Amino acid sequence: MPTKADPSEDSTVGITPSSPWRIVEVVPLSGYRLAVKFVDGARGEVDLNPMIMDEPAGVFASLRDHDLFNKVYLDCGAPTWPGGLDIAPDAIYDEIGKG
Repeated sequence: MPTKADPSEDSTVGITPSSPWRIVEVVPLSGYRLAVKFVDGARGEVDLNPMIMDEPAGVFASLRDHDLFNKVYLDCGAPTWPGGLDIAPDAIYDEIGKG
């Protein structure tokens, strides 16, 4: 018998797996760019250089460390770095759609 997910134990509760902006693949590239693939098959590159290098970069300044930037992984379809820093995948989806 199916059980109801406990939100405190499942960080994906409330996220629709078929949302087109969910990222299923992320690869760090040079120049603070990410290559991404979305669940709907859309692909592209997003340039994070302005967000990371411009002042004030705020919390994103830590990603100037190339080793840290390259440790990007996916958490619930969002590019995430150690320490919990993440970027909204829907904004990336919109940005790639402009390209």
